[in-house]
Amino acid sequence: MKTLRQAKVGDVATVVKLHGEGAVKRRIMDMGLTKGTRVQVRKVAPLGDPVEVTVRGYELSIRKADAEMIEVE
Repeated sequence: MKTLRQAKVGDVATVVKLHGEGAVKRRIMDMGLTKGTRVQVRKVAPLGDPVEVTVRGYELSIRKADAEMIEVE
């Protein structure tokens, strides 16, 4: 299992599954990160938090903890 947090800068991945539950999962889905969505990792901050990705044509910064819940391939 590979998560979005483990992806490197420049990687393009597809969301396979969202882990977590309740409000956290809902918030991730509301940002456009749903099953089957392609995501490109743009930047990772020096200390690894946050991770900046391009999803559905816009830039999105997400925390490491949230990226850990997004399973990709």
